[in-house]
Amino acid sequence: MDIASIGDGLALVNASLNATSAVALVTGFVLIRRKTVRGHQRAMLTAVSASGLFLVFYVTRVALTGTHDFAGQGTARVVYLAVLFSHMILAVLVLPLVVRLLYLVRAKRFHQHAKLARWVFPVWAYVSATGLLVYVLLYQVYGYS
Repeated sequence: MDIASIGDGLALVNASLNATSAVALVTGFVLIRRKTVRGHQRAMLTAVSASGLFLVFYVTRVALTGTHDFAGQGTARVVYLAVLFSHMILAVLVLPLVVRLLYLVRAKRFHQHAKLARWVFPVWAYVSATGLLVYVLLYQVYGYS
């Protein structure tokens, strides 16, 4: 197995982790709306774990194979780059906010946690979903060079 194959395998793992995070986030949202606090906690720990593992594996993949150029052209390229750039910017911004949410829970400041989570949830869900979309477009639909 060569480095490129390992990198492609890690990209698939990362797509799966993004999908896991997205599903866990939506599940956690539904559960807290139903006031199922323990289920919400489990779902959110799953989302945090999946996102944390994603970060480790993403850095590993980039260290092994670098970045890839999107092979699509025209409108597909414009759409891909718009999704990719919004994903990257929001991913960087959401990380300290997620850490803050975890801190607020640990400090038992649930009202502040809920207030901040209203803003962080849609951003984090977008980042997770667009991470999966970037993978599909780059590795499955158009390919890379």
